[in-house]
Formats: sequence, C-alpha cells, structure tokens
Amino acid sequence: MKTDTLFTKPISKQFEFDADVAAVFDDMLSRSVPFYKESQQLTARFCLNALSHGGRIVDLGCSTASLLLQIERGMSASDKSALIGIDNSHAMIEHARKKIEAYQSKILLVEGDILDYNFGVTRAIVCNYTLQFIRPMMRETLVQKIYDSLEEGGVFIFSEKVLSENSTLNKQLIDCYYDYKKAQGYSEYEIVQKREALENVLIPYTVDENSAMVKKSGFVSCDILFQWANFATFIACK
Repeated sequence: MKTDTLFTKPISKQFEFDADVAAVFDDMLSRSVPFYKESQQLTARFCLNALSHGGRIVDLGCSTASLLLQIERGMSASDKSALIGIDNSHAMIEHARKKIEAYQSKILLVEGDILDYNFGVTRAIVCNYTLQFIRPMMRETLVQKIYDSLEEGGVFIFSEKVLSENSTLNKQLIDCYYDYKKAQGYSEYEIVQKREALENVLIPYTVDENSAMVKKSGFVSCDILFQWANFATFIACK
C-alpha cells in the first residue's frame, strides 16, 4: 500500500479522484477517516444481514472495492448474490480491477456516473463518503433514486463527514479531527493543503439534515450505526 504524501507539496488544483489519489487512496482512508476499518466492518455486517439468497448489493463510489471484497468474504460459497461497484473515476476502477483479479473475485465493476446508472432492484445500497461530494441540488435526487431501487426491507448505508449545528462545538470537532490526523503522521502543512483542496468540493450536512433528506425520500427510519466526532455511519431502512 503506497503512502499518502500528496499534500506535502503546494496544491495546484481542487481535490479530485484522479490517478495520484487512487494510487494512495487506501492509505489516505486508513489515516484520514477515524475508525474507518471498524465502520467498514459494521457496514459489511449489516449488508450481509440484509442480503437474501440471490440478492444484490450496490456500492456507489466504490473506489478500490475494499468494502465489496470484505462483504464477499462474508458470503457463503453457494451464495449467488451479486456485488456491484460503481465509480466515475477511471483510476479508481483500474485499481479496483487489480484487486478483484488478485482475489479471483466475482465482483462486477462499472465505470460510470451514479446519477445516471440504473442500479436495478437491490437489497442494500452503500454510499460511503460519497454523498458529500454530490452537489446539494442533486443529492436529494440521488437519495430518492436509491430508495426507489431498493426492495421492501432493503437498507441504505452511508457514511459522511458531518457538521454540528453549534458553531463552537463544530470548531472543537474540527480541532479534534486535526489532532487525529497529526497522530496519523500528517503534518500541519499537509492538513491545511488538503483542507484548501477540498474547499467547495466536499459539502457536509448535519446529522439532522442527512436524516431529514433520507426520510423525505420515503425511508421509515434512519439511525446511526457509528459515530466519532464529526464522522458518522447511517443506516436507513425501507
């Protein structure tokens, strides 16, 4: 796994999921998202809980397919369920292909726009740290599409960076997160550089805003599976 050193030099553009990011993405996630491994384990578990024999799980913004591979490892050998990963980044899909070939996986990868792609009838849809990169005007449209694609009893699991409605607490949460990143080996300079690169690219909501958006589309419930400071994993049930 290649170490993330992307922001040790001055940035020249806004953040995007290009070849440079794809090459270090697994390391970036493990060091930038608190308890990423644990939230992924929970996501995989609840996806498997929702899966019926011959069902379908779709990961929107699947990046390098780590979650889908984890879900696949938890399935029985006779399970014919379909695992599908969609990402609009060619570089991410190429890295994911190398992984699934190495593991002789049956995961289907699709290079495409999640706003346009037909998900089919699904038991579970995952959207980890993806909604926050969708413009607010299109976010509700995507969540409605997700709801409409799910079977009755299906689940939508998504992780997001979240805001606090209290401005003082929000600053404290950000400070807490920056201290976490420093403990993972990122310098103050790297942290500032990445923050600037993500400005107006990553647009987070509060917990209540995420919940309200999901329930507006028709989901009967929206609960938090896991939260650390300003990072949260949600599960919505149809």
